[in-house]
Amino acid sequence: MSTRYLSYIYTKTNNLTYTFRNNVIYNVRSLNSNVPFTIYNGRFFSSKGHKPLFDKILIANRGEIACRVMRTAKKLGVKTVAVYSEADRNALHVKMADEAYLIGPASSAESYLNMNKIISVAKMSNSQAIHPGYGFLSENPNFAELLAKEEIIFIGPPASAIKSMGSKSESKDIMISANVPVVPGYHGTNQSPQFLKQKASEIGYPVLIKAIKGGGGKGMRIVNDPSEFDIQLESSKREATKSFGDDQVLIEKYLLTPRHVEVQVFADTQGNVVHLFERDCSVQRRHQKILEEAPAPGLSDDIRMELGAKAVAAAKAVNYVGAGTVEFIMDNVDKKFYFMEMNTRLQVEHPVTEMVTSTDLVQWQLEIASGNPLPATQEDLKLDGHAFEARIYAENPANNFLPDTGPLLHLHTPSPSSNVRIETGFEQGDEVNVHYDPMIAKLVVKGQNRTEALRILRRALNEYEVVGLNTNIEFLKSVVSHDAFIAGEVETGFIEKYNEELFKSKESPPHVIVQASLSLMLSELQKNTKETINSFDPFSPWTSLPFVRLNTNHVQTVRFYDHNEEEINVEIKFNNDNSFDITIIRGGLNPIVFKRVLGSWNETEQQIIVEIENHRVKSHVILEKNSKVVVFDNEGKRILKIPEPSYLQAKLADIAGSIRTPMPCKISQVFVKQGQIVETGAPLIVLEAMKMEHLIKSPTTGIVEKIFYNVGDFVEENKNLVKIVVENS
Repeated sequence: MSTRYLSYIYTKTNNLTYTFRNNVIYNVRSLNSNVPFTIYNGRFFSSKGHKPLFDKILIANRGEIACRVMRTAKKLGVKTVAVYSEADRNALHVKMADEAYLIGPASSAESYLNMNKIISVAKMSNSQAIHPGYGFLSENPNFAELLAKEEIIFIGPPASAIKSMGSKSESKDIMISANVPVVPGYHGTNQSPQFLKQKASEIGYPVLIKAIKGGGGKGMRIVNDPSEFDIQLESSKREATKSFGDDQVLIEKYLLTPRHVEVQVFADTQGNVVHLFERDCSVQRRHQKILEEAPAPGLSDDIRMELGAKAVAAAKAVNYVGAGTVEFIMDNVDKKFYFMEMNTRLQVEHPVTEMVTSTDLVQWQLEIASGNPLPATQEDLKLDGHAFEARIYAENPANNFLPDTGPLLHLHTPSPSSNVRIETGFEQGDEVNVHYDPMIAKLVVKGQNRTEALRILRRALNEYEVVGLNTNIEFLKSVVSHDAFIAGEVETGFIEKYNEELFKSKESPPHVIVQASLSLMLSELQKNTKETINSFDPFSPWTSLPFVRLNTNHVQTVRFYDHNEEEINVEIKFNNDNSFDITIIRGGLNPIVFKRVLGSWNETEQQIIVEIENHRVKSHVILEKNSKVVVFDNEGKRILKIPEPSYLQAKLADIAGSIRTPMPCKISQVFVKQGQIVETGAPLIVLEAMKMEHLIKSPTTGIVEKIFYNVGDFVEENKNLVKIVVENS
């Protein structure tokens, strides 16, 4: 028994010796024949000596996936080594690891993608294996080959499988040979723009341009009309080069009502391959998933079995080893499915599979990379219940889901339990920056069935509070509360189809305005009280009675702007019995008056308790950067803006005809020159933020008077990019 195990006990019973480690039975031996056995989750393996796991592994990643791998490694007694960039010096994954090494600047190209540096750290730390997580080097065959040369184990598939499946064109040919159905399209090597455009016309619009080594929606563009093809092709190739170092693309028919259904597969070095059923990942924005569930809703047992069988056939066709996901696109009408790609790594959404199969897929990865057989056969694997994963992103759904950056000033998450799981790499006070993916966390829930799981998900989302930057939490709540989603009617065009309903604005109700107003007043009162106690004359009426007025009651007015910039004026009258009379004046509506309102403010908990007309309500209230009051009540998150002083507003006046940055970003490409005449909709600049490109188009016809930044410049949010003078203006 290796000394790396945290604890172990030998027990003799029925002529067998058992080793218990972390409530799992290992290394069972018969006392009579001395034949080695292994039991994993109650199943016997006679493997002639179960190979021990690694003593130490390096995780070549960051954020929540690095933390996720560390949790399983810690459970198994395996030491972990973290790597980090200068931007991640104080990140959670660095704090969790047994050892951590700085590997370079914030740029991923100089840190998390620096193969030689990571290998150097692995040697320096005596790590026996490297877990790549997902993204970065996880699907880089050159990295896998380098590790093999250095005799460091890659916790993933062989380089040959990564190469075959990493090329979307080659993978299509392999799937056709393996009798796995594929989407009609062009997957060849001719990359001439004119030829590709011709093929697109032959396939028929709409078509999908996809980087052959793509993933996560990067290098992927939908083209609805031939006039869009050239510029979308250029954008796809440019993004593919930056993300994968290869600008080759393929062209496929774009299905109008598709579903994204994928199958988790696992294979060992002994030739055993199993599938762990399917996940539905149809609800997406910018071709990236935001909600996943297992099993997929509305599938018959026959389709489920066929999906699993084809996924196993795909894995066998490339002699696969380890964790992989075979992705299919399914027609939502006839339920016919076609192979899209195979991701040769652990997926972001793997926890939903773990929840419904009672497995730890990272532990499976470590077992298989150590040379052990699969812990279960296909017959052992059963579906149990239903699970959802909601990805919590730093982004602004109302602004085309553009990523956001900033500090997590306030972070309150649902309490973890057996059916609520939170995967994150952030803590309160951390900052989401422009250099990496904007995902903050994954919220995973399980129920006995889809209805129960959905109810648990809605409750958990309502308990998730983030202040300091924009997130998609409120949008996710709209999606999972929509009748079509509740009915399981999902497709990749779900958000576009129900756009108006999902983005329906919600006016702040009167009780929220009362809570926001009293929070400001009562917190100020407590502050004044503290200052009075600490003052030189705490008994002076000028300090001890700040809101007392002779012969009249003190009245104070608070002004807010709601989400739609509607002005709200709140008049608060301080009564002698410590109650308040509150009048709300909103727009041209009649005033709303509440008499004898009671309120108490807990500064430590940042919580307001208000009693209005015998109705008691309790909420968290956060003051954000002295510019917003954020109220979390039973219905969700409400934001009331505090108007800026007029002398500050003057500084923010827009330059006429200017185009501003929608987020912190880097200038990737500039299409125009000073003095150039541009038409409405003409491409001006390409911005790069959080590993995605964003094309900025001209909002008007006019002359480019000034370009404020050059290619390669980093620009903060809300900065002028281009000034256009409108003709005849």
